[in-house]
Amino acid sequence: MYRFASFDEPLLNKLPQRKTKISTQSPHIPEKLRRSSPPKIPNLEEQQVVRHFFRLSQMNYGIENGTYPLGSCTMKYNPKVCEDVAGWREFTDIHPYQDESTFQGTLQILYELEELLKKITGMDAFTFQPSAGAHGEFLGMLLVRAYHELRGEDRNEIIIPDTAHGTNPASAKMAGFEVIEIPSNSEGTVDLEALEKVLSDRTAAFMLTNPNTLGIFEDRILDIERMVHNAGALLYYDGANLNAILGIARPGDMGFDIVHLNLHKTFATPHGGGGPGSGPVGVKKLLEDFLPVPRIRKKGDRYILDYDLPHTVGKIRDFYGNIEVCIKAYVYLLMMGRRIRDVAEISVLNSNYMKEKLKRSGFFDFPHRDLKKHEFVMSCQRLKEEKGLRALDIAKRLLDYGLYPPTIYFPLIVKEAIMIEPTETETKEDLDRYVDALISIAEEDPDIVRSSPTKTPVKRIDEAYAVRNEILTWKDI
Repeated sequence: MYRFASFDEPLLNKLPQRKTKISTQSPHIPEKLRRSSPPKIPNLEEQQVVRHFFRLSQMNYGIENGTYPLGSCTMKYNPKVCEDVAGWREFTDIHPYQDESTFQGTLQILYELEELLKKITGMDAFTFQPSAGAHGEFLGMLLVRAYHELRGEDRNEIIIPDTAHGTNPASAKMAGFEVIEIPSNSEGTVDLEALEKVLSDRTAAFMLTNPNTLGIFEDRILDIERMVHNAGALLYYDGANLNAILGIARPGDMGFDIVHLNLHKTFATPHGGGGPGSGPVGVKKLLEDFLPVPRIRKKGDRYILDYDLPHTVGKIRDFYGNIEVCIKAYVYLLMMGRRIRDVAEISVLNSNYMKEKLKRSGFFDFPHRDLKKHEFVMSCQRLKEEKGLRALDIAKRLLDYGLYPPTIYFPLIVKEAIMIEPTETETKEDLDRYVDALISIAEEDPDIVRSSPTKTPVKRIDEAYAVRNEILTWKDI
């Protein structure tokens, strides 16, 4: 069994404070900007602060610790060379208010990254402004709305499948659309008859990810594309699962009009603690003039910022996007080159390898189509009925094995769902260890599993109480 580091670590304001007071009377601070009293912050030595955060880091779990198989989140190892390049002073010391002639190198990287993403996805243009995938979805919905408004069409409905990510309906609703959900068929893919019934002259777009959240490829995608476009609507691609098809299939070739990508998933840039991420949006030619400004163009040997887009939806954030994240993705793509196809092939192989071993154990059920792509969803319903173990219990017990739990209870159409995405960066030994842990948990005394975790700094919490009594800042303690 694994043991997490565990310290009785107090908050910074509970640590012994320095005797000397924080001065607010520095002669370097203009008098009108000086505080009348010291700021109410902990007054500590550097050593205290460093040790505090280092101890917290030892009690934490990240992709450097081990496997992080969150389904649909694509948490894979981030090459450190990408971090190193993004930290060069040539990038960190520039300011977006500088004249464009003074940061030509950065503009060149963004221009070339756009060209790479166009080739990978089959789209015609990209913007890097969105700060995350959900932000990209929201922009995508604004583009859909602007497109139909310019054509004088009153279309106010967005269709989503029941396997959609939760951000899909939220983004559509925020953009002013009504959301219509359709069920999946017995294979876990889009039910074409259900889709046909809800398509109308009120349909603005159909939002879909392929492979879908069950890890199943929508092999009727060309039929879906025909149906949606014949209804006068647009087809939107949620790029959360792009890792499964890199270098093999392209959303643009499937007929999608809009795509958002997650650079902080697919292209190995870290997921931040609340940010930054990057969710660039790509479009086909018919939507290019609606993209946010500025667009980066190449004019001779210079790169310019073009604000002259007649139908732009305007800016959706300041400046040009989270450039540091874009640089990391650019470096990653340059290193991968044509080997980008390996990412998809190995991630799919790893997923099916784990699925087959777990399937043969006999403890878990695997609904819908058997062949999965980058991730798979299994049901713990049998364990719940036979041993009283829920997916939540199994996820908590994995922590005692030193392993990060996968996504649970999503998608909602699978009872007691556990969704696992191993990605391409895990070794066979890592995959075997994870599978063996899941099987071992299924064989354990149910009382031990239900009381877990017991070897973590924080033990089993009352989640219902936590939701109803949120402590959002240290001031509430």
